[in-house]
Amino acid sequence: MATKTIKDVNLSGKRVFVRCDFNVPLKDGVINDDSRIVAALPTIKLLVEQGAKVILASHLGRPKGEKNAKFTLSPVAEELAKQLGQPVTFVEDCIGEEVEAEVAKMGEGEVLLLENVRFYAGEEKNDPEFAAALAKLADAFVNDAFGTAHRAHASTAGVAKYLSPCVCGLLIEKELAYLGDKTANPERPLTVILGGAKVSDKIKVIDALLEKADTIIIGGAMAYTFALAEGRTVGESLSEPEFIPTAKAALAKAKEKGVKFLLPLDNLAGKDLDFGAGTVGETKIFEGNIDAGWEGVDIGPKSIELFSNEVKNAKTVLWNGPMGIFEIDACNKGTFAVAKTIAESDACSIIGGGDSVKAIKMAGYGDQVTFMSTGGGASLEFLEGKELPGVTALDQA
Repeated sequence: MATKTIKDVNLSGKRVFVRCDFNVPLKDGVINDDSRIVAALPTIKLLVEQGAKVILASHLGRPKGEKNAKFTLSPVAEELAKQLGQPVTFVEDCIGEEVEAEVAKMGEGEVLLLENVRFYAGEEKNDPEFAAALAKLADAFVNDAFGTAHRAHASTAGVAKYLSPCVCGLLIEKELAYLGDKTANPERPLTVILGGAKVSDKIKVIDALLEKADTIIIGGAMAYTFALAEGRTVGESLSEPEFIPTAKAALAKAKEKGVKFLLPLDNLAGKDLDFGAGTVGETKIFEGNIDAGWEGVDIGPKSIELFSNEVKNAKTVLWNGPMGIFEIDACNKGTFAVAKTIAESDACSIIGGGDSVKAIKMAGYGDQVTFMSTGGGASLEFLEGKELPGVTALDQA
């Protein structure tokens, strides 16, 4: 089933409730990273050009169902107005008579941003009354918040019961194309790079991608659980011994499917990791076993070479999760080297959200990849093959 998109409907003159993901990092009311605002612009601009009355909604942070000025979307309205080059009316609530009065004043092509939907407990509970109060503002629904599409909340799924048409925006359309079709029917070979801390977080993704990939590369702390599964020692490295049988099953499945499964040949380890201070103390490269008292913090030079050569031969690359603690300068070489190789390759490169996006931007290659997902948890669940409530609630073609 294909989800209907904003391109399949004419929303001219209609009041359109658009769920965006404006959950941007703020410090003292200043936006540190405007990526999510930029990602929402194509959908908003298309609706403005069509002459729709554009009512934008989003959450920001975790206000726990209570009004909290720290989590106001007011700075987003200012930034959005700059980026759109037109005024954005900000209302200090998201439901009720005052909001309805502001919406009633809207002209075609005008844009209004509602206050944080999570100021109401009904948002995360997907409360039908709260969803109906939001839906009362509009005639149609566009969901373009991929980052929260895996949550059945009032503004992502609940409102769809009260509005028609209900379609996805250009951002979700792109996410579904790259994380869905381009990995399900990739140009081969398809190389998948998975990193991050825990095998337990990614095992369902590994299992699903073993059905599709030609090569799977494992880095980050999750590689230490696989090292244990192969009988190696990992010193004080972060690992999940209880998931050794799971790791062994993945290795066996890879063998059975003929999928190349690459683990690090060597690792950089530190003596005194202090994440808060950004230090790792004395460091040493270990091939094979890591000695007691040492903690793996990155892949080593031989692993960088092995992984980079594999990426160079790929036609499609999917990357989700860093190779080490890239936030600390002493152990970002592996992650940044992978980022560089992906950026310089001719492959269709898909960066699967979360820390990988942060890492590739820190490495300076954010503008050299084919697609960067805006969803961390949502992209993982989608790659696992799970249905996303914020997508299944929409009209299907």
